[in-house]
Amino acid sequence: MKFLAITLIVHRPDPLTGVLKSTQDRFREVLDNALLAEELGFDGFGVGERHERPFLSSSPTVVLSHIAALTRRIRLFTAVTTLSLLDPVRAYEDYATLDHLSGGRLDLIIGKGNGAAQRELFQVTPEDQWERNAESYEVFRQIWRNDRVTAATRFRPELKDAEVWPRPYQRPVRVWHGSATSKESVDLAARYGDPLFSANVTHPMEPYAELIRHYRERWEHYGHDPAAVTVGAGSAGLLVTRTSQEALAVYRPVFEANLAFQRQVGLPVVFDTLEDFVTRSSALIGSPQQIIDKVHRYHEQLGHTVLHLHADAGGLTDSRHRDSLELFQSEVAPVLRKEIPDPPFAWAPVRPATGEPAHA
Repeated sequence: MKFLAITLIVHRPDPLTGVLKSTQDRFREVLDNALLAEELGFDGFGVGERHERPFLSSSPTVVLSHIAALTRRIRLFTAVTTLSLLDPVRAYEDYATLDHLSGGRLDLIIGKGNGAAQRELFQVTPEDQWERNAESYEVFRQIWRNDRVTAATRFRPELKDAEVWPRPYQRPVRVWHGSATSKESVDLAARYGDPLFSANVTHPMEPYAELIRHYRERWEHYGHDPAAVTVGAGSAGLLVTRTSQEALAVYRPVFEANLAFQRQVGLPVVFDTLEDFVTRSSALIGSPQQIIDKVHRYHEQLGHTVLHLHADAGGLTDSRHRDSLELFQSEVAPVLRKEIPDPPFAWAPVRPATGEPAHA
């Protein structure tokens, strides 16, 4: 199993202290967390893309390029690239450049994105967002694979024998499809034989497991080898401590502050007690053995071979967050790496000319 640390670069006051970091300090924190993830042995670091309050992740290519310059080994993920909002030609140019600057360490997770404010900002409607996402991905995919592209498009000017530069380092880049609740994303992933990354954050396991079962069915419908199915999944929170009692005591004020915030802004409350959150959500809160057992329980239903964890402290102190990540990597990750298989493809970059894995 592989492990990613992911941030959406949420920028709001600390749920316990009420302190709001400056924008520059928040970006510095993201860079520090990426360096920590590489130091501790995470396999990837992901940066989201949102174009609305309270997120600072409107330019993931810029952030990931800076992280690429600071790191040497860790793979760089988008989480997610909102292709429904973007011109696929411009998106390709940005990501092909990042692909070179990172030495082929780029993975993309694409999706339509969430949020009414960013839809309005880009004049995308709920009715056309799925068609935009599919069209943008089809064009993006063609450009990455072909030196010249002709494409009849609905949402941007048509391409006629177009050349787009630079040509990429990886041939091709690996593209995952992020999915929260929709069968459209699942079907698009299955159609192209691409891996799926389930959000697996807001709700209990069942709706995500149902979508993944649908993905596997559509995968076979499109004629792909069932052995090549690849699924990643998120988690709703992380706190690893020596005992479950300590984990509950430390995380309770964080949970209660987040619950109060959800109610204040009118967000739907799915888990109204910490005990229910720990039991029925994907949050990994408890002792190392409890975390191992829970990941196995989710793996039985989802079949995922990649797991993402929160890169941000999210209300924990920095020292507590680091202790939790260190304990995860020292006592949880080695067991899960041994007991749950890796994805069925090389994790290293792919050489441009040969298509063979390149070892860093």
